[in-house]
Amino acid sequence: MKRKVLLSSKQLELTLDRLCHQLIENHDNFKDTVIIGLQPRGVYLARRLHKKLNSLLKNTKIPYGEVDTTFYRDDFRSKGHPIAPQSMNMDFVTIENKNVVLVDDVLHTGRTIRAGLDALLDFGRPKKVELLVLIDRRFSRHLPIQPDYVGKKIDTIVSQNVKAEWKEADGSDGVWLIMND
Repeated sequence: MKRKVLLSSKQLELTLDRLCHQLIENHDNFKDTVIIGLQPRGVYLARRLHKKLNSLLKNTKIPYGEVDTTFYRDDFRSKGHPIAPQSMNMDFVTIENKNVVLVDDVLHTGRTIRAGLDALLDFGRPKKVELLVLIDRRFSRHLPIQPDYVGKKIDTIVSQNVKAEWKEADGSDGVWLIMND
């Protein structure tokens, strides 16, 4: 198994800064916008973005949440082992008529995003949903889902995987292309 760096720690920080500035361009003061990270690994990206945005927009409180998609997935019964759900954490009660920025680390088939959209409906009907991903694996979709904000686009083949590593969970920051021989 070989690993190739897609984003170093420094490149990751620059990418997060760029994504934050794109969000500010489109959402200004975040008056009607919420940020929601998808469990399990999209929450690390969402937390970082939320923290950076709050730092850049000092007098603004941006609503933040984390959604578990475990029981909304179309394949959760076929795993062959018991599944462990993640936590739901929402700073707010509803997303009714709000702009939602849905955040995930790697967009591959689109199935996690579809499950996230289903989970969001339990919190109301949003006015608009935008998708932000760190890595877009463009040619692997099972569903017609495209991101609005992208950290980096890459083309991969079936035998390759992408792993975003976060200090909080993995001890270091970076994004890797993993090639199975």
